[in-house]
Amino acid sequence: MAKPFFRLQKFLRRTQFLLFFLTAAYLMTGSLLLLQRARVALPQGPRAPGPLQTLPVAAVALGVGLLDSRALHDPRVSPELLLGVDMLQSPLTRPRPGPRWLRSRNSELRQLRRRWFHHFMSDSQGPPALGPEAPRPAIHSRGTYIGCFSDDGHERTLKGAVFYDLRKMTVSHCQDACAERSYVYAGLEAGAECYCGNRLPATSVGLEECSHECKGEKGSVCGAVDRLSVYRVDELQPGSRKRRTATYRGCFQLPENMTHAFPSSLIQANVTVETCSGFCSQKEFPLAILRGWECYCAYPTPQFNLRDAMDSSLCGQDPEAQRLAEYCEVYQTPVQDTRCTDRRFLPNKSKVFVALSSFPGAGNTWARHLIEHATGFYTGSYYFDGTLYNKGFKGEKDHWRSRRTICVKTHESGRREIEMFDSAILLIRNPYRSLVAEFNRKCAGHLGYAADRNWKSKEWPDFVNSYASWWSSHVLDWLKYGKRLLVVHYEELRRSLVPTLREMVAFLNVSVSEERLLCVENNKEGSFRRRGRRSHDPEPFTPEMKDLINGYIRTVDKALRDHNWTGLPREYVPR
Repeated sequence: MAKPFFRLQKFLRRTQFLLFFLTAAYLMTGSLLLLQRARVALPQGPRAPGPLQTLPVAAVALGVGLLDSRALHDPRVSPELLLGVDMLQSPLTRPRPGPRWLRSRNSELRQLRRRWFHHFMSDSQGPPALGPEAPRPAIHSRGTYIGCFSDDGHERTLKGAVFYDLRKMTVSHCQDACAERSYVYAGLEAGAECYCGNRLPATSVGLEECSHECKGEKGSVCGAVDRLSVYRVDELQPGSRKRRTATYRGCFQLPENMTHAFPSSLIQANVTVETCSGFCSQKEFPLAILRGWECYCAYPTPQFNLRDAMDSSLCGQDPEAQRLAEYCEVYQTPVQDTRCTDRRFLPNKSKVFVALSSFPGAGNTWARHLIEHATGFYTGSYYFDGTLYNKGFKGEKDHWRSRRTICVKTHESGRREIEMFDSAILLIRNPYRSLVAEFNRKCAGHLGYAADRNWKSKEWPDFVNSYASWWSSHVLDWLKYGKRLLVVHYEELRRSLVPTLREMVAFLNVSVSEERLLCVENNKEGSFRRRGRRSHDPEPFTPEMKDLINGYIRTVDKALRDHNWTGLPREYVPR
């Protein structure tokens, strides 16, 4: 019995020694690797300064050794000459003999250093000139390439329509977007930004300064940072959407001072709506006014705000009688009102952290569009949506806690998330509308509609059961934990946009002119509103769903009144 026990004890001792030996070998191998990396890429310690410490970081990382650091910045020294300096290294930096796997590792590091050096030298020599390998003006677009221009981000010349596409921007895509809105010039910047307008930028620069490739079209030039590649838009590409036409706004009474209200005019016989709209579009005016044979171009102003429309029959007379009357026909041209399109980040970090909070589907993106154009500052987001960024919401990429945006979109609720903000605009929408809008977005994106099979599936009842309670808890939590609130009803914002928006802007502590608010009203739709209705739009709510939602409506209505706010609109409960 003792003999087997002795053998087992002897085996365990050998195993213990073997494990100790393997552990020591593993640690020694790791130490050798660390020492080898330090010898190749790092300078010596502070106690023993050597020649490597006097070299710039780039030279040390490259393993240049005793080469004079000024050679890196000497244009007469070619990259090929500098790449051969491995043979001139001092003994301190020359790789020592070692195992084959260690020597192969040294070779890999040298290859990486050479690649890094090529990249360093190409960056230090500036952007490449246009040549056989550089981006060229698009040859497949139907527009004419005008040239490369300097672009001032604070006062742009091409500011009619703006959008971004970080993945699929092409010259044709930008040209079609500008042509659809009747603009003459399309400008591309930084490979992913598109700007439209009818006047060329003032400062032309060399073609080589527009060196960025289009994100979605390799080999085509799409400007650079603060540089625009400008194309003249000749016609729409096949398969693209049709060019927009003038939209009738109504019959209005002429202002008292027509010269001040209508800055530009055209008087000719047989003038038509198309002629007048084209004339005003060319001059980048959003309104075309017809009075007999007279055509005027204008912006909405306090003197001519388009709020008091008259009976259309007053403008239905023959041109001569209409010219003598005090009424005019107003049309919306395809171009954008550019008085409120300039936006930027806050110049200084905001001291007040403001949330724009809503339940999903309550119109948060539309409210952001209104706030950005009214204040001139970008809005941020607790999330990141690349689709929104591509449509011009540049604050989407900024970190939500940077405080560089005027307010931050959020759908969050709960005490911890709410108390992070100093104040909030709480946007509330009819839950029936919100649930339908959010279900459409989940099934078909921002602008699509859910298919009939989605409404008839089990997904829709499950969605209502879970999201209806969220609509209620979201409002209740913000009323309970919000420090400073402004409650805004989506329906009231649509009915009375300028007064409600003025209240929101004042809450954000920003002063804006009446002209800018009228510009926002003229551009109120934005890019993220579903246009029209589905051809088949059945009632999606069952009686059980209505009972559930109506109970939440009554709960929220009572909570609003208890906190001294106006209750929910009566239209929230279906009759």
